[in-house]
This record gives sequence, structure tokens and C-alpha cells, in this order.
Amino acid sequence: MKFKTIKYIKESRVANIIFNRPEIHNAFNSVVIDEMIQLFDQLEKDTDLRVVVITGAGKSFCAGADLNWMRSVVDQSFEENLIESNRLAELFYKVYSFKLPVIGKVNGAAIGGGTGFIAVCDIAIAAKSAKFSFSEVKIGVVPACIGPYVIKKMGEGKARELFITGERMLAERAFEVGLVNKFVDDAELDASVDELVQTILSSGPEAVSMAKKLVSEVPSMTPEQFKPYTAEMIAKLRISDEGQEGMDAFLNKRKPNWVTGE
Repeated sequence: MKFKTIKYIKESRVANIIFNRPEIHNAFNSVVIDEMIQLFDQLEKDTDLRVVVITGAGKSFCAGADLNWMRSVVDQSFEENLIESNRLAELFYKVYSFKLPVIGKVNGAAIGGGTGFIAVCDIAIAAKSAKFSFSEVKIGVVPACIGPYVIKKMGEGKARELFITGERMLAERAFEVGLVNKFVDDAELDASVDELVQTILSSGPEAVSMAKKLVSEVPSMTPEQFKPYTAEMIAKLRISDEGQEGMDAFLNKRKPNWVTGE
């Protein structure tokens, strides 16, 4: 697949997605949004994939919205703005609800909407030098499309504070508020993400997908709903081919076939 604003590199069972506008710190515009949606639609059909990693080319992860794009939307009508905003909202949900684990490899600055791409990742690891900010209020707008995912990840209290202040943060602070799961020395970022990928690849593919679904759906359920839902989920997995293989491998002290490839 050929793209103008992103790169896609598939290595073994891992999809590497790279924001590829380093000259403007990987800021996104309508083309980035459309290409990301197109790519994730294609990845849904790839049955060989196990993990997705999102990062940025150059020194930044994603510096938010492209200034030239922002200049153009100023002159658009409400209806035109709404169409583009809905596309952005669609992209964030598509990444958030993707069937496979999505890892954010935060190699540099993630500002404004750029933090949204971190929030929709299942796990985010940041370089120690990376900078973060929900800077929207500084230009008179709010982190609307990314808001639901940031609030889920950090909680209402921290989101209120950081949405209102637009505070600039380093990776350690981003870890403290729950935006990223881990931060490491810059030189260790590649190895840390690679180690995480290998950990995920050692787990059952179906189980990993169902774990994502469990975490997404159970919090909105009542006890009357989640008790039968979770009981049915584990019962189905136990009798599935993957569940049978995993339990047999464990009991017989061998590696399961999704690790050995047999």
C-alpha cells in the first residue's frame, strides 16, 4: 500500500504504522486521517497480523493538527467542519476498537490531537524526552474527539485538570497521570517496544482479542449483564481450539502452537 503521509511496514506478524511528515513534526490533516482510515480498513482483513505499532518519523510522534489545514477549516461552514470532525472521530474509534493490540511507540512530542493517538492505543511506551500537552484551550477549542478516550485512560479528575490548563508535560508526568503506560530512556525505546511485542506474540491471538473486548464492554454492564456475559466468554474459550491447545501445552509443559508456528 502506497501512502503520501504515512508509512506502513509489515514485519512478520507486526504492522508498523509511521506518521511520515517529519518536516512538520508529523502534524495531521485530512489526508492523514483518510489514509489512516484506509489502512486500518485493510488491516482488518489481514488474518496474519498479531500486533500494530504506531510511531512517528523523525523527532516527533505527532504534533497535532497541521497549521495549514487549520487555516483552511477556519473558513469552512459548520457543516463542512462537522464532516471533517466526524472523519477524525471515526478514525480514533477505529483504532480504539481494532481487534488486535495497538501499541503507541511515542518517540517524541505528542501535542493536542497527537495525544489522541496515544489515548486510543492499548499500551503506550514513551521516550523519556517526549513532550505532551492537551493544548487545544490555548487556541480557543477543546480536545473533543479525543476526549472520550483520554478520559477513559486517565480518569475524569486528571482530564479536567489537563484539559483546562493545557499543561506541557514530560514523559514522567504523562506516566503519572496515566496517559502512557511506561517511559524509558530514549535509547531504550526500540528495545522496550520490541520486548512488549514479543510478550504479546507469546499469548493466544483469540484470547488477546477477547481480552480487549472484555475490558471495553464490561464497565458499561450491570451485574445482571456481566455475570452471564463473562461466564459465556470463558466457557467458549475453554472449548475453542486455541483454548484446548493452550491448556494442553501448559499441562504438558510445552510451548503452544501460536509460539512454535506448528
